[in-house]
Amino acid sequence: MLKGKKVALRARYEEDIPVLRNELYTDVVGGSRADGRPWLPMPPDVKDPRLHVDNKDPLNVPFSVVDVDSGDLVGLATLWGIDTHHRNGHVGLGLLPSARGKGYGTDTVAVLCHYGFIVRGLRRLQIETLADNHAMLRSAERNGFVREGVLRSSAWVMGEFLDDVILGLLAEEWKSLSGQGS
Repeated sequence: MLKGKKVALRARYEEDIPVLRNELYTDVVGGSRADGRPWLPMPPDVKDPRLHVDNKDPLNVPFSVVDVDSGDLVGLATLWGIDTHHRNGHVGLGLLPSARGKGYGTDTVAVLCHYGFIVRGLRRLQIETLADNHAMLRSAERNGFVREGVLRSSAWVMGEFLDDVILGLLAEEWKSLSGQGS
C-alpha cells in the first residue's frame, strides 16, 4: 500500500467495484466526462473492464483510493499507458462525489508521482484532462505539473466539443519540489 497525507493507494478489492461503478460510471454525464469513449450502460453481470483488475497488464496499474485514517473508499487512480522504453506514463483518477473538494485529489496525484518516479523509475508523467476540470488542473499544478498545451475541441462530451489540457512533470522537477533528492 502506498500512503500519502490523506490517501492510501491499494489494490482494487471486489467489494470496491459496485461502489465505484455506481458512483462514477452509472451517471451518463459523469461517465462521459471520465472516459474518452462514449458512455454505454453496463449490465451488473458484466465485468466492467474499467474496474476489474486481472494484473496481466503491467503497463496499466489500477489502484483503489482510500482515506488514510478511516480506510473508507474515496475513489480510484491509475498509472496507465506506461512506456518502459521512453520511461513515461499517464496519471488518471476519479473521486467519489462525496470525496471531492477535500484535498484527496491533490494527495492522490502526489502518491501516483511517488509510485511513477520512485517505484517505477519513470522520467516523465503526463495528465490529460478537460479544460473545465478545474479540480484536476489544480491538483496537477499543486504537484508541479506544467501546462504544456491545449488540444482544441478534441473531446466530444455530451453533445459538444471541449478542449483537453496536457500537463507534464519530469522526475527531476518532482524530486526538487517534493524534497525526494536525486
